[in-house]
Amino acid sequence: MLKTAIKAFKKSWFFVNKLYLLIPFLYFLVFDFSSAIVGFLVFSFLFLIRILTQKVPLDPLKEFEKRVVVYKKTDVGDLKLDLWYPENGRAAYPTVIYAHGGGWISGFRNQPNNVSWCRYLASKGFCAVSVGYRLGILKSIDEIMSDFSDAIAYTREHADELRVDPDHLFLMGLSAGGHLALLYTAYQTFHNVREQLSGIRGVIAFYAPTNLRDLFEKDSKSFFARFATLLTLRGRPGSIEELYQEYSPIYWLSERMRPTLLVHGKEDTTVPFSSSVQFARELKRLKVPFRFLVHQTGNHTFEFSQKDVKTDWILEQTVRFLRAYLKDRKPTPSLLNEELRKHYEN
Repeated sequence: MLKTAIKAFKKSWFFVNKLYLLIPFLYFLVFDFSSAIVGFLVFSFLFLIRILTQKVPLDPLKEFEKRVVVYKKTDVGDLKLDLWYPENGRAAYPTVIYAHGGGWISGFRNQPNNVSWCRYLASKGFCAVSVGYRLGILKSIDEIMSDFSDAIAYTREHADELRVDPDHLFLMGLSAGGHLALLYTAYQTFHNVREQLSGIRGVIAFYAPTNLRDLFEKDSKSFFARFATLLTLRGRPGSIEELYQEYSPIYWLSERMRPTLLVHGKEDTTVPFSSSVQFARELKRLKVPFRFLVHQTGNHTFEFSQKDVKTDWILEQTVRFLRAYLKDRKPTPSLLNEELRKHYEN
């Protein structure tokens, strides 16, 4: 009984959004203003340290060649790509084009957690291309998608110069970045735009919102997720329903969708686990090859905080997915695993 109550409390709005931290802050604000300011600064410092030290548990202890290029000039400055190369000195590498998370309104391409992902991919023989894009604080979702599309086009068009194999490209993203990767692939395959799909072998999305309305459902307890979505799309689902559908990958799925790897923590309180479940169901219905990896106790960004055997296994399975679709073979559709069947039944 107590265990169930504690679990429910950890999923509450109060806990997820860390509102409990306001209690001592408000107390000191009333009775000891200077202590409140010091406490706020200390908490901000510790939070910054946590962000700047996050990395995947299998981050390799070696140096990799890194290159930075400008792929687009905009009104807010140059947009850049960070390219991380493997050690084996090939003329052209299979490449993962990687989009960072941050709710479309925060994050950056060379943030330590993103660097650790790129280093991990490079250690497995892939060139990792980390994409910088404009953020939803000032720009629309359409402009963000335009940046991501232009980054893909630039990588493909400058393949020789960048030592990228244009026939072996993968799109990957975390959270909002996973949304961009899924939306690009689903939209282009739905419309069968072959030029935009050239070389793309598959797509990987970690805990990504596949239907933007899901961020306003009861399973999403994050104020930040809702605020970021409202800011980026400039309105609530009820007032701009068509826009929410237009930028939700699930509405663009077709039997032409590229092979897909979905990864999600079952205890995610930011992007509901059900968002990936529904996407997997549609992929299965359309007979699209896919895999769905689930961390039973994982929350949002679990691979940076839960350094357990399951997390290591998911990272390795991500690489296996990439390697499987390097081969020129006709893939077979994946079946839903027992874990998902139980979820549907419940």
